Amino acid sequence: MAIDSTLVLTSLVKRYGETRAVDGIDLTIPSGSYCCLLGPSGCGKTSTLRMIAGHELASEGQILLGGKYITHSAAADRGTAMMFQSYALFPHLSVLDNVAFSWKMRGKSVGERHARAKELLQLVAMLPYLNRLPSELSGGQQQRVALARALMTEPRVLLLDEPLSALDPFLRVQMRAELKRWQQELGFTFVHVTHSQEEAMALADQVVVMNQGRIEQTGSPREVFNAPRSEFVARFMGAHNVIETPAGKVAVRSDRLKLRRGLSTAANDDARQAAVKAVEYQGTYVQVSIAPAGVAADTHWTVTLPDDDFDDQPLAPGETVFVSWAEDQAHALV
Repeated sequence: MAIDSTLVLTSLVKRYGETRAVDGIDLTIPSGSYCCLLGPSGCGKTSTLRMIAGHELASEGQILLGGKYITHSAAADRGTAMMFQSYALFPHLSVLDNVAFSWKMRGKSVGERHARAKELLQLVAMLPYLNRLPSELSGGQQQRVALARALMTEPRVLLLDEPLSALDPFLRVQMRAELKRWQQELGFTFVHVTHSQEEAMALADQVVVMNQGRIEQTGSPREVFNAPRSEFVARFMGAHNVIETPAGKVAVRSDRLKLRRGLSTAANDDARQAAVKAVEYQGTYVQVSIAPAGVAADTHWTVTLPDDDFDDQPLAPGETVFVSWAEDQAHALV
């Protein structure tokens, strides 16, 4: 029978002096899911993670794990394990002894703890490196060791604080695929803090967008991206334009805007004139920045065009275009 690792945060608050870093959030993270806390620096996501871990005490509210209140439990008694951004490996210990360390503290025999550590190093493809020191490993290899060490504590919830930020872009893509695979194989809950929308979209079953200590929106990556609830979410997730219409403010994805050099019978009656400000080639697509007429001078919208479409009708800064969109592609914002 699977162990319940459902995590429930109720009216959770963290104050630092007069500052409310986390401002009364309510969140349920289903057992066995991959949740990403996403938002800009200072939004409260790391403070939330540290309260779950027990490295920060909650100022108000409750934390439940598997139906048990852990709000005031010691970090070691919560059933959580933290994987830090810096990996925090012991520099003087071998890979094997780094991973086995928590069982050493429990008084397990050398044979017992080394046998389990080797199983976890096999899982993360680091068994051939068990006698090396951390300084003899690459960043990606250190991350794998840090993960194996966290798993050694047999957590019900693994907490990851910006675990990919120190890696180069190619390795970051490779390691996020590995993280997702490990989470699915192990079957318990992962809670991952990141400021990268791309990372959250690739990894999460549940995305939690935070802003100024509060939750702006929770949902699957598709729900949050395709139906942002607020102007903040639309802008932060990217690839959306926030547009004022007679009916109110809406978000329209940049790949849903249509550009024409002139009005035609096929054009939307509500097409707006705009000036091309910049053109950026991005490989499979071209990103065109435009300044629509009749709005604030510093307002720019972004239009994403397939490279073939752009090649058929190239545009250059300074040209006048008309922009339109289908009515069903405009998503109303709260």
